[in-house]
Amino acid sequence: MKRLFAIRGATCAQNTRESITAQTLKMCKMIFDQNHLTPQDVVSMHFTLTKDLDTMNPCAAFRKEEKDIDTSSIPLFCSQEAFIQGGLEKVIRLMVTVYMDELSKPEHIYIDGAEKLRPDFAKQ
Repeated sequence: MKRLFAIRGATCAQNTRESITAQTLKMCKMIFDQNHLTPQDVVSMHFTLTKDLDTMNPCAAFRKEEKDIDTSSIPLFCSQEAFIQGGLEKVIRLMVTVYMDELSKPEHIYIDGAEKLRPDFAKQ
């Protein structure tokens, strides 16, 4: 039996098209690989960016540049992260809503500087 889960991820990037694209792809591939997901498992993917990342939309990067994951049937959405004084800068966050086996334990991915947001989810 499957149930609905939300898998979280975050990564830091520089404010260039190349960096946002590379970091988005890296984070997404890790989420898909470590959670054994297929595109058919995914309900939707919601990205957010801090206000200092404005050269590339991660949805567009993922849809245009990802070659191993068929994104054609995955609804992708992006919005700006709420600004919080003193918050971590240059962050791409992601919440993937998926169906997984009800006994599964989702693997959340916090990498490349974003580990400090959720040290309990960071890979050692």
